[in-house]
Parts: sequence; structure tokens; C-alpha cells
Amino acid sequence: MRDLYDLYKSNLFLADYLKILNCTLGRKSQPIYAGDPNLLIFRSRAPRLYLPVPIICTFAITFITTQMKKTLLLFALILISLHGFGQADLNFQMVAVKGGSFFMGCDDAKFLAKEYDDERPYHRVSVAPFYIGKYEVTNGQWRKLMGIYPPAYNGVNYVNKDCDDCPVVMVNWDDAQEFINKLNVKFPGKHYRLPTETEWEYAARGGKYASGNVYPGSNRLKDVAWYGKPDGATHPIGKKDPNELGIYDLAGNVSEWLADWYGEDYYKNTIDEINPKGPKSGEKRVVRGGSYYDDDITCRSVYRDKLDPDTRKWNLGFRLAMDAPSEEPVK
Repeated sequence: MRDLYDLYKSNLFLADYLKILNCTLGRKSQPIYAGDPNLLIFRSRAPRLYLPVPIICTFAITFITTQMKKTLLLFALILISLHGFGQADLNFQMVAVKGGSFFMGCDDAKFLAKEYDDERPYHRVSVAPFYIGKYEVTNGQWRKLMGIYPPAYNGVNYVNKDCDDCPVVMVNWDDAQEFINKLNVKFPGKHYRLPTETEWEYAARGGKYASGNVYPGSNRLKDVAWYGKPDGATHPIGKKDPNELGIYDLAGNVSEWLADWYGEDYYKNTIDEINPKGPKSGEKRVVRGGSYYDDDITCRSVYRDKLDPDTRKWNLGFRLAMDAPSEEPVK
């Protein structure tokens, strides 16, 4: 009797399938999605009835035969397999980035206006080896680990919130940290974290394989990024060209939270520094990469943005990083 209920517990989005299976309290009752995967509304001649899905389904399953339960369970499993809800892979693909030195910031004379002062001076820094996510963290991965949508998704008709392969959005800096902390509990020894600003720009430029492109992987932004669509939405990860390191969507799609506090004069204080990790304190966190909403200037590898840590936006997500054993001295 509890087979289907146990399956529900392992996949919150079985609520959608239970509606298809017509798991109801009566013939005149029809389940309606209530904006929360844990809740169904039963609309009938009586006033609306709001009940948790497990209670409803346990009650309904009590009155069907064993053969019917097996049929419904098989049907539910087939639907879940076809749709892929909750089946996201938590074995994140991480790209190994060899350590080295590079020049950080902007040396382009076209960007000498005061609004770009924080991109200067163009200065040398060094980075130890590290790993960075090949892709941004997705909706499917978030749901797989956290069990639910990000809370800010509730009650909002966002076109791609059900796209498992689209980047997770509407998460603030602390939400990202909560995800990472839970991931590290699940996979002890991995030590996942957010990239530092220096690591992110080094990776975006292509690391030791950098070819001097304006954008991560190309001088033609349309080849590597979804951008310039203020009325647009997120896209599935990995559909544009990668950069020199094989990393996708470093420009466009969604902007990315980084580990560092933002400092306007930060670059002036990190000349020739090894593994700079940002100011010790601040009011805003660094955001990089631009998004589907932003223009070509914002999507440059060197563009610096910042947001209050509690900001949640439909074009703001994150990717993971990890420390790596040092392969060679930092030069």
C-alpha cells in the first residue's frame, strides 16, 4: 500500500504524476497544482480543500487493489523516467585549471570612463591550481540535493523553472552557501565552494591556454553566450561554444555569485599577489559573467559587477569550484 507513497517521498514532483494518475478523494474532485509541489487543491462542489499530497495519496491508495497499485506504480515510474524529474546528476563535472600567472583587469583604451575604474589597474596576479564547474549549477541539481525548488520560485510563473538543465536562479549568496554546505556533507572530502574573483577571471580568460579574447572563449559573443534579451529567459547549459578550457556559459545565460566581497580599489591592492581572495569585509559580493538580460559590455571577461548578498534575481545563479593539490609552483 505504501509503495507509491514511498516513491512520492523520494521525489517531490511525483505530485504532478499523481494528478495524471487521478489520485483523488472522489470522482467529482480534481487535483489542481497549488504552486507548491507538496500541496494539491481538490476542487469540487464543496469549498476548496487543501491537503498535503502524502495524506491524500495514502488515503486514496488504501481503496485500490494490489494489482491496480502495481500498475499505477509502474506508470508513475515510466513517467518519471521519461520526464527526468529529480534525476539530475550530483557528480558535478569539474574542470582542472592549472595554476599560473596572468594579467587581471582591463587594458582596453575603450573602457577608460570612470564607470570602469574598478577594472584597473591592469595588473599581474598568480593563481594556484583549482577546479571549476564545467557548467553552472542547474535547477535539476538544486532539486536533487535540496528536495524543493528555491523558495523564491513558489507562486511565480517563470517560463524555465521546470527546465532541469537550465541554471538555477533566484538564489542569493547565502542560498548558494547553503547548497554548497549540504553538498559537502553529502560528499565529504570534496570541499566544494564558490570561485574567487581571481580564479573566475583566470578561468574565463582560458588559464594557461588564454588567447586574448574579449569574451570567455571568443571575440564573437554570440558564439559563446546567451545575452542581450531583457525579455528573455535562461537556456539549458552547454548549448553555446565552450572557452579554451572547455567551460560553458561563463558569459551570458546567468550572472554568477563569487566568493569575494567587492572592493572598488581591490585591484590596486593586489598587484603581484598570489591567490588573492578579496577584501576581508564589505557590503556587496562580486558577481561576474553577465546574463541573458545583459549587453556585450557586461559579458566581457574583465567586467566586474556587485550585488547585495541577499539579492535574488531571475538571471542570477552560481557555479562551483574546488581546491586542487598543487601540481607545480605558482609562477
